[in-house]
Amino acid sequence: MHALPDGEAELSLVVRLPWEDVARLGQEAGRLAQQMQRPVTLDEAVSHRLRSARATAAHARPAGEQPVATGGGSAGGGSVGGGSVASLPRISGSA
Repeated sequence: MHALPDGEAELSLVVRLPWEDVARLGQEAGRLAQQMQRPVTLDEAVSHRLRSARATAAHARPAGEQPVATGGGSAGGGSVGGGSVASLPRISGSA
């Protein structure tokens, strides 16, 4: 992780995705490229998707009300089943 000049941080990670999700990201990148009138990478498409999801999710549920994680994953960092970001356990600030 490293700090960026605009006050944000950049975090590199590896995520395993099914090919169907990669195809959807490609479609998202195509839509974004059309909007921005320039080529867009999958990294940019993912970043844009996460930013827009965060802005939407910030007011989607009352504070403290979170969906129950499903998919058989463990909060201890093991394998997460289901292959969906929605199935990931919520990470809280307290350990």
